[in-house]
Amino acid sequence: MAKVIDDGQFLTLKLSLLEKVGALHGEIKVAKTNLVKVEIEENPWQSSVLRGVRAPGTGIPFVILLGTMRARKHKDFTAIYRRRPVEIYTFKDCEFERWIISK
Repeated sequence: MAKVIDDGQFLTLKLSLLEKVGALHGEIKVAKTNLVKVEIEENPWQSSVLRGVRAPGTGIPFVILLGTMRARKHKDFTAIYRRRPVEIYTFKDCEFERWIISK
């Protein structure tokens, strides 16, 4: 499972080998000063949480969503499993605007 590691200065999104393959992406590291907020969402499969289309990555609706979600002005990274609640990390001035990670 994807895990967010806080070392004081940076937040690192650690992915397992299978997650790296499924997401077609490696680990992500962001300065903690770029973090705007962290939210919990009980239902990650709603359109208010997910925006755009998955490209690249792996997706089976309501089962797994791994990889990049792209919309016109947004780019999010997702690691969502089944119907578990997710943590949504929102950033400023980063490659991904949000990380959406199953708890």
